[in-house]
Amino acid sequence: MNKFSVIGQSVPRIDGWAKATGSAMYTDDLSLPGMLIGKLLRSPHAHARILSIDVSKALALPGVKAVITGNDPVTNKTTHWRMRPQLADMAALASDRVRFLGEEVAAVAAVDEDTAIEALSLIKVEYEPLPGVFTIEEAIAENAPRVHDEFDRNINPSVSLPVSYGDVEKGFAESFHVRTDKFSTPTVIHAYMEPHSALASYEPPGKLTLWASTATPYYLKGDVAQVMGLRESDVRVIKPYLGGNFGGRNVPFALDFCAGLLSMRSGKPVKITYDRKEEFNAAGRRHAARLELKTGVSKEGILLAKEISVYLDGGAYNGFGPTVTFLSGLYHTVVYRLPNYKFNGYRVYTNNPIAIGMRGFCGPQAHFAAETQMDMIAEDLGMDPVELRLKNVIKTGEIVPTVGVIKSCGLTEALNKVSSAVNWSGRPKEKGTGKGMAITCFGQMSGANFNFYNTPYAYSGAEIRAYPDGTLTLFSLAADVGQGSDTLLCQIAAEELGLKIGDVRFIGNDTAVDPVDLGAYSSRQTMFSGNAVLAAARDLKQQLFEAASPKLETSVIHELEARDGRIQVKGSAKRGMTFGEAVMCVLRAKGGKEVSGFGTYTPRGKGTATPAVGYGVAAAEVEVNKETGVTRVTRFTMAHDCGTNINPMAVEGQVYGSIQMGLGYALSEKLIIDKGRVMNANFLDYKMPSTLDMPEMVSFAIDTVDPEGPFGAKESGEGPINCVAPAITNAVYNAVGFRVMELPVRPDDILGLRKDKKG
Repeated sequence: MNKFSVIGQSVPRIDGWAKATGSAMYTDDLSLPGMLIGKLLRSPHAHARILSIDVSKALALPGVKAVITGNDPVTNKTTHWRMRPQLADMAALASDRVRFLGEEVAAVAAVDEDTAIEALSLIKVEYEPLPGVFTIEEAIAENAPRVHDEFDRNINPSVSLPVSYGDVEKGFAESFHVRTDKFSTPTVIHAYMEPHSALASYEPPGKLTLWASTATPYYLKGDVAQVMGLRESDVRVIKPYLGGNFGGRNVPFALDFCAGLLSMRSGKPVKITYDRKEEFNAAGRRHAARLELKTGVSKEGILLAKEISVYLDGGAYNGFGPTVTFLSGLYHTVVYRLPNYKFNGYRVYTNNPIAIGMRGFCGPQAHFAAETQMDMIAEDLGMDPVELRLKNVIKTGEIVPTVGVIKSCGLTEALNKVSSAVNWSGRPKEKGTGKGMAITCFGQMSGANFNFYNTPYAYSGAEIRAYPDGTLTLFSLAADVGQGSDTLLCQIAAEELGLKIGDVRFIGNDTAVDPVDLGAYSSRQTMFSGNAVLAAARDLKQQLFEAASPKLETSVIHELEARDGRIQVKGSAKRGMTFGEAVMCVLRAKGGKEVSGFGTYTPRGKGTATPAVGYGVAAAEVEVNKETGVTRVTRFTMAHDCGTNINPMAVEGQVYGSIQMGLGYALSEKLIIDKGRVMNANFLDYKMPSTLDMPEMVSFAIDTVDPEGPFGAKESGEGPINCVAPAITNAVYNAVGFRVMELPVRPDDILGLRKDKKG
């Protein structure tokens, strides 16, 4: 039985009406008086030296109000890109060299889009083409052309947190069975519906307001201030409604800086919106990866040692790459008990478009390799794959060197739940029937325990204001990017203060109004922002209890409770008052000063990388046509340990969205890049699964309580994608007898493998 009144309820999103009716305003929907349209000139070369740029004809075109290039003292500053200053390697506009096809070299602002586009055609850039590197193998070869002169073999040593421990060689020596396997994963894109957009309005002397499609308003504020030479408090970032994120809006892009500078130079508001081709070419992608796993086990199947070598195609600049590299090693340590572990991680510069973070932040790459090899080891040992996993999965209370104490873990329960739901013991054991099933596991951090921007502020903050009519206003900079976090935070506030969710109004996404919150990435909102809101609610409740206790004839505030819109003595509704009456008591006691509660959350000392880990198990059932090679996923079952399930409907939506994204990663999606040029830069040629491709989906919530999370909750936004691809490809192996080592698996791959097998 649910012991809460609001927590655990399937609550519709508070922004659902606006989005369903079309009244929600996204950045590109906004317009200001006198607004200009900005456009960016992009390099036609993947690697070239810029010899000269002539903008005179563009400036002379009627209707053009401003033109900027990389020679500007503002645009040639490198940005921190969420990382340490020594890793900053990309400017708003290229000045001396372009390193990927589509890199920005100039920007214009004009009275309309047609004039801006014509102005771009009038800018004359003289290039000296340079040799490039476009694959990991090319980039790390001896004497390969350098993307950045200071990095030999194009490797940027960027992993700083420890992800190796124990004695790997000793573990391998003690192993009954050791196997080494190589895996390959492609680069894919975020494919959100809303393209990047930025609207800047500069007001002399030195005040800038930026409306942006960002998932990290606070970070963007700092980056823009740093590049434009403004004080942080003089930059205001507002995030309107956002049409998807998946990690693609966690770094700044050229349009954010150029819109601001063009507004400064023209004296007018300037809006820049990418088209779909620009999104494919220059707005970030998932890292392509080459992974080598060496794993040793005992005769009984107990994992004894593992060594991982990962090479990531990072493209031309760092982006979120250092974090992705670190996580590509971390993920191998949080699912299974592993006494000895060594990680070798290399993020490689290439002349491809920049790779940034994407849902899972290298979790899909790492889990594909690890979960595929787990099935291979099980087959080597003649063991059931689920039995092998049950012997090795992490349990509550165990210590993971890269994380700390695992305070909650429902993997054993999830394995048993999924196995039962799909009748695992009754599955066909014979391979090659065309039908297959597989079960895989995942783990996902609930927020990064490190500060990418080195801010002195708390990682998350919240304010709750209470009013005599019994309602609240919640202020938070936590970014709802479509996952429903605004609704979840309102649920937490309402639950703690004994109100209904309809009594809470959310005001967010404005750096000039809301307390600092570092934004939406690494599945941090529930854990970090949720804890900040809970702390603010408790601060407010304390004030209400202290003011109400004399009226209720009790001096012990611990005897009071907030429930059903009232502040009352526990178990005695008659000895109480309405919530609004309690607010009035505080107002009178403070001489009319506004009644507010404040809360923050920073997980210092609560784990090396994250304060908690979300877990889960997935089962894929597939049918493979052995004549055409077409794979169809018929049913996908997932059990997710996200701690206390605050909003079951929202969690289910996250699970189903992860299945869709993982399905594409496994079977159809791949960004095709030829010598730096994206060849399928549109939704027609880039093959994402549609509703017609989706299987029957079943989702279970595993009931655990994480002591670190608000009401015991933890992540649910990213983890489920991690094990989708290996569940599907392992099922394909069980269906047709061929092992997939490279994603995506396509019909011609299966047919080619079948031909090789017969031959």
